[in-house]
Amino acid sequence: MRFSDKSFIVTGSTTGIGKAIAKALFAEGASILLHGLEPELGQATRAELDPDGERSELLICDLAEADAPERIVNTALERFGSLHGLINNAAAVIFSTLDETDPALFDKILAVNTRAPLFLIKAALPHLERTHGSVVNIGSVNAYSGEPGLVPYAISKGALMTMTRNLGDTLHRDHGVRVNQVNPGWVLTENEKQRKQNQGMPDDWPARQPKLFVPAGRLIAPAEIAAAVLYFLSVDAGPVSGSVLDVEQHPFIGRNPPKC
Repeated sequence: MRFSDKSFIVTGSTTGIGKAIAKALFAEGASILLHGLEPELGQATRAELDPDGERSELLICDLAEADAPERIVNTALERFGSLHGLINNAAAVIFSTLDETDPALFDKILAVNTRAPLFLIKAALPHLERTHGSVVNIGSVNAYSGEPGLVPYAISKGALMTMTRNLGDTLHRDHGVRVNQVNPGWVLTENEKQRKQNQGMPDDWPARQPKLFVPAGRLIAPAEIAAAVLYFLSVDAGPVSGSVLDVEQHPFIGRNPPKC
């Protein structure tokens, strides 16, 4: 197994993509600090993925809090003694147009989606340097411009992508720590399914999407994002650093869909 005797932090790992990443890492022998916001959901996830609790720890905290990065890294080190990888997955997905965005909302989204990953990397760096570990940031194809109702979210993911490319160069060269990013497209997570239902779509909305949006006839599964993340974390990625992989089922940039 590729990750036996290695330990990782996966933020936002009690549901969705983060949970799928944690599940894939567990399957390959890793120990993981699980992180989330809801204690009951976190405990249920830990019980499901690591029933005996021998290869996991759970920390419930809000990434918007200034001391969260240090708390997360210190908790992982206290539990496992070393750190081999950091997956910055947690994100605040809040819909807002320019008119609906005020400074408080903007700061809240940037605090979770951009500031927290930066300072988690900073806190983890000395420990990742010792193990020749790596970082994978989970971005979004919205980083390239985003939807009209996702203005601050898209900005936060654009900034995260710049961070990945910048640190992927400097940290690899100066510290031997690789930094890469996966930009998921439209992924069928539990939260996404519920979000669309809350917006008025029927329960079976995933099966109703036109091939213009889902050429494969289905949305991307969280496990398919996890597979890309594990590639970047593994020796299979070799020296790759500063790379951004868009995991989408159609060309996102420059696409010219048929006109109705």
